[in-house]
Order: sequence, then structure tokens, then C-alpha cells
Amino acid sequence: MELHTCAVTGHRPTRFKWKYNENNNGCKRLKKRMHDQFIVLYEKGVRRFLVGGGLGVDQWAGEIILRLKEQPEYSDIELVVVLPFPGHDEQWDTRSRERLAFLIRHSAECITVGKGAGRENYVQRNCYMADHADCLLAVYDGERNPRSGTMQTVNYASSKMPIVLIHPDTAAVSFSGQMMGVR
Repeated sequence: MELHTCAVTGHRPTRFKWKYNENNNGCKRLKKRMHDQFIVLYEKGVRRFLVGGGLGVDQWAGEIILRLKEQPEYSDIELVVVLPFPGHDEQWDTRSRERLAFLIRHSAECITVGKGAGRENYVQRNCYMADHADCLLAVYDGERNPRSGTMQTVNYASSKMPIVLIHPDTAAVSFSGQMMGVR
């Protein structure tokens, strides 16, 4: 199976033990694991990464991908930010909004799927990402929370594509679907 595009999904900071403390060793370990898996996916042919423009994993993934892109051997990586609707970040703190604006400015493309606020636009965004990807990288703990957009995205994608799962607490990597040869 050829892989060209990877969608990325994962939890918001409030799900993690460290919340918004990105200096926490658990957060650093998780980001390192994400970085390493992006390189593995790159080696498998992935050049385009779709991130959802949310707090937490979405932002971390976008920042990691842009840092990779700065390196000559990964200069052909493309970051695509997929937003649920315009202004979805209006209630965020200034620093988080600035981080998202930076990702958008440096992305190859920014896609907005909905026109106005509403939960359905988050679902639509997640489906859009899965529908336009060959694989999914999910920072997901496997818990069944019907309100979890990450769970919904993993469930939606599970019959369509291979999934790289990174556990949010242990950073353990597992695979679902036909992800043969991925370490």
C-alpha cells in the first residue's frame, strides 16, 4: 500500500496528566515519539500531513512537522491545517492563538470545512481529514468516550486505512490495519 498523506488526531491538553505543561517529561516523551513516527511515515512515502488545528496534539504535530521541514532531507514535507470553522479559536488564550496562526502561515494549505460554530463541523473536519488521507496517526488511549473527537476519528478511519496509535500516557506505539513493516 502506498502512503502519501497522513491525518493526525489526538487529545486536547486537558486529557493529559501534565495539562498545558509542555516541559513535563511525559509531554516531551510523547512529542519525541510523534516525531519519530513522522520520520517512519516519511520513509514510507508520506509527504503530506493533515492536522486539525486544535489545542494539544494538533498543534504539537504541526510544530514538529514544520521543524522537520526545516531540515534539508525533509524539505518536501507539506503541512495542511484543516479547521472546523472560521474563528473556532476565539476563546483560546493569546499564546495558543498565535501558535495556530504560525502553523497556518507556514502550512502548504489551510482548509476550513464549516461556515459557523457547531459540533457537527468538528465531526465534518475529522471525516474530511480521514477521507483525504492514506493513513492516520492517533494519540489515543482507547477509551470509549462518545464525546471524544479522537475516538470518533479513529473509529471512522479504522475500516479505511492503517492507523499508528500512540498511547498518550506511555507513548507506546501500536498499529491497526495493514501497517506492515512500520517499526
